[in-house]
Amino acid sequence: MTGALIILAVTVLTGLILYLTHRPDSASANEGGSPALSGSHDSDGEECCGLHAVCEKGLSPTEGPVYFDDEELDRFAGRQPDSYTESEVEEFREVLYTLLPSDIYPWGASLTRRDIALPSSLRDEWLMLVNG
Repeated sequence: MTGALIILAVTVLTGLILYLTHRPDSASANEGGSPALSGSHDSDGEECCGLHAVCEKGLSPTEGPVYFDDEELDRFAGRQPDSYTESEVEEFREVLYTLLPSDIYPWGASLTRRDIALPSSLRDEWLMLVNG
């Protein structure tokens, strides 16, 4: 019986510490690239744009596209992700794997601003590189 009470007390204490240090209303709740819900507030108390992961990476939603020596990809603007040929997918892959790790996420955001959809087969690779 005493052992069960000790385990219960340790569990409650651990839960209390975790609750106090990781409350959802604290600024740390939106760290790590997790997108905030539209209508929430950022750490300055201002209304969030709904693109919080983009804002945290230093890209303003109103900012124009940034080019990563990939102007040749502009010809794919407006294409569907499933409509690329293998050689076209390889063009995207070549650019992706020559980027610096810090440029991988901004490159994807820039493609979106330029109305260029990543090929479906490459999107998972891009996400893995962004998260890894």
